[in-house]
Amino acid sequence: MTKAELVELIAQETGVSKKDTGIVVNLIMENIGKALVAGDKVEVRGFGSFKVKSRNSRQARNPRTGESVSVPAKRVPFFKASNELKARLNDGD
Repeated sequence: MTKAELVELIAQETGVSKKDTGIVVNLIMENIGKALVAGDKVEVRGFGSFKVKSRNSRQARNPRTGESVSVPAKRVPFFKASNELKARLNDGD
């Protein structure tokens, strides 16, 4: 599902215009991003949590040339699904 499809679905279910729904969806995503940049954890009950993990620098290999390459340390976003979401995904099993 794309963001546009999400906006359309929410607009249909709520009766709010697509324009207003799009603004709200964009604000939610923007604020989740801002919180992660600030190092905060974002938790959406019943869905999951977003947080930032740090990866150490390491040596890697270029698969084409076999040359050793230094990969710098970096921060990466991480999503962990809630137990409720995992249960909903596996109800069909």
